[in-house]
Amino acid sequence: MIAIVLNGESKDIANGQTILDLLRALNLPEDRLAVEHNLKIVKRENWGRQPLNDGDKVEIVQFVGGGSEGFC
Repeated sequence: MIAIVLNGESKDIANGQTILDLLRALNLPEDRLAVEHNLKIVKRENWGRQPLNDGDKVEIVQFVGGGSEGFC
């Protein structure tokens, strides 16, 4: 196990996981996410190639649609 900081909170994950492994373990919708790894945005096509290491900082932002009619 290694410890990362995920959205500001400590999280233990299995050694050898990639960003894509983490997203799938969290059951997040991959098509509506942006991921920052150690202060750098990671392109979606690189998620499966970006390993996570002890102490890494990961920020995940999920885009949510919706709103109310007439909202300006």
